[in-house]
Amino acid sequence: MSEQTEATAVDLTDNPLLCMEGLPKFDQIQAEHVVPAVKKLLADAELALSSLEESVEPTWNGCFAKLEEIDRPFEYGWGPVSHLFGVKNSPELREAYEAVLDDVVQFGLRASQSRPIYEACVAIRNGSEWSNLSPARQRIVEKKIQSAELSGIGLAGAQQKRFNEIAQELSQLSTTFSNNVLDATKAFELVLTEQAEVDGLPESALAMAAQSFTQKQAERVSDDGAADRDSAGEAVAALEATAEAGPWRFTLDGPSFLPFMQHCRRSDLREKLYRAFITRASEGEFNNEQNINRILTLRQQKAELLGFQTFAEMSLATKMAPSSTAVEEMFETLRSASWDAAVVDMDEVRQLARAEGFAGELKHWDVGFWAERLRERKFDYTDEELRPYFPLEKTLSGMFDLVERLFGITVRQADLAPVWHADVRYFEVLDSDGSNIAAFYLDPYSRPENKRGGAWMDDCLGRKVINGRTQLPVAHLVCNSTPPVGSKPSLMTFREVETLFHEFGHGLQHMLTTINEADAAGISGVEWDAVELPSQFMENWCYHRPTVASISGHYATGESLPDELFEKLKASRTFRAGSTMLRQLTFGMTDMLLHGGFKAPQDGDNSAETAFDVQRQVVEKTSILPMLEEDRMLCSFSHIFAGGYAAGYYSYKWAEVLSADAFSAFEDAGLDDENAVAEVGRRFRNTILSLGGSQHPMDIYRAFRGREPDPAPLLRHSGLA
Repeated sequence: MSEQTEATAVDLTDNPLLCMEGLPKFDQIQAEHVVPAVKKLLADAELALSSLEESVEPTWNGCFAKLEEIDRPFEYGWGPVSHLFGVKNSPELREAYEAVLDDVVQFGLRASQSRPIYEACVAIRNGSEWSNLSPARQRIVEKKIQSAELSGIGLAGAQQKRFNEIAQELSQLSTTFSNNVLDATKAFELVLTEQAEVDGLPESALAMAAQSFTQKQAERVSDDGAADRDSAGEAVAALEATAEAGPWRFTLDGPSFLPFMQHCRRSDLREKLYRAFITRASEGEFNNEQNINRILTLRQQKAELLGFQTFAEMSLATKMAPSSTAVEEMFETLRSASWDAAVVDMDEVRQLARAEGFAGELKHWDVGFWAERLRERKFDYTDEELRPYFPLEKTLSGMFDLVERLFGITVRQADLAPVWHADVRYFEVLDSDGSNIAAFYLDPYSRPENKRGGAWMDDCLGRKVINGRTQLPVAHLVCNSTPPVGSKPSLMTFREVETLFHEFGHGLQHMLTTINEADAAGISGVEWDAVELPSQFMENWCYHRPTVASISGHYATGESLPDELFEKLKASRTFRAGSTMLRQLTFGMTDMLLHGGFKAPQDGDNSAETAFDVQRQVVEKTSILPMLEEDRMLCSFSHIFAGGYAAGYYSYKWAEVLSADAFSAFEDAGLDDENAVAEVGRRFRNTILSLGGSQHPMDIYRAFRGREPDPAPLLRHSGLA
């Protein structure tokens, strides 16, 4: 009996990844379930695809409806595995994930390169049924044809074989890159024991650092065990850490790293943490440098096999931006509008540092500290003053009130969903008539031991029609916010509040779709550089006074953020806007250059230009301070090397133009006019949030705004007009 057949026989009944009813069984899924379940899924899918190829008809029902049936088991069997890989990583899960990854990639290539399916799609486009298909279905057919062509359907023989080898290797490299970043982040710690070393750090940062030390020590005792009772007693004593007396453990995880860089008064300690951050995954067993070179080389080869000059050109074939020239023009418009402001930003920071007795040249690890002092002086408040006003529960409640006013929906918590961690919560979304239309999981807190950094939205279940019934969309909303510390609830920084709104905006587009075709519902089929529109749009409400009153409430008194603090917060929105803009442009411009014809050095070639040289060239145009020689930020740039933003990081700024202009529609209507805001909100829901990938995003935007987007609101909101 073959391995695949044996796996199928063993796991037909009890494997939670093979259940296709309700929600994925996150509370039951274990690493040992992955290989047998995925092998069965692939075996069944191969049989179904082969059968379809023999009988495919050039009609919607004879082709696409059956393809959707083939895809559906992967939503329950592979989707949860990929999700857990990001939020509950473990050596066992990695081993299982990587054991089947090649097979999953190979089947994806097999399906996308199916000649009978491709020819049926072309026949549909050229046939009599075409004019009777809805715009959504026509878009799906067109995108299916394009996807097949970009998946090598036009290649044959050795070229197609090479294309498939590249695709599989890129998939493995992406996984390795991501694992290295997680492991390198987890491997570093800075443990401090002297009060003078943590002078200036706020109480919340010290409490979290003490808790981190305690938890890490407990893990070590658990892992190592205790030889006898005496050593066990010593181990227990070593667990004791307090915010007041330490020890304090700081890491490269965002909620730990950022407060340290902003508040630690010891420049030498800031330098130590900063250098560790910019060299993450760049040396030793977690070194990603060669992975970067290999990824860039393979992407270029892939593009050339498909007839493109560069990978960037290939990437833009599926995007909203018409060309790399258009992207470059946007970059230069924003860069030139930001440069002088960034020069002023740096001059102000230098002047304050000198006035406060700082001697010598300002270094990279000093800028964040002195910029925070400047912000406190200019606007007379600290981030720590804001934090107590934004406990997660109150912020969630206010955010849900906002979307009820804007979009006519109600969000309520439901406790009966299977979850992967005790901190995870499940919410249902109801329409104005009380009907259930969607749901989402929220995984809010940082867990550096097994959860990758950053924040993201992903689909758990997509909207589609199954046996005449509509499957409602379910989203994953994942953040890495400050967790509860001791008896205090999760108290978020204002940036974490903005991130929560951002990810919820993505979730709204997934959940409020009214499109029943899986390949065009929610974010499916939406051009990548338009997908950030709803997320960045939602961030604007964090500076709207009634909204802030609703999302804030002091964890001890319940008092909403005082007017005085709000006015300071609003005034500081454009603080260092030029520097912030240039930082984002550094990422986007580097990404486009690396994928725009750059030839990555091969093994043993020490004389060729490196990816870090390309980064340095960009930094010369986008940063007041020169790049440090040892800066290896690219080695942890997961967005472009392990995520979906390769030759697409520019999308954040491209979509921000759209989102700022979209919010200006509410400003034009009058933000204090509840009825007018609700009217514009319903229009936003019925276009941007509802139509998903069923139409071109520019057509959808015109339907909402009545015109094409104007970049002026972005520059105005940024204080750079």
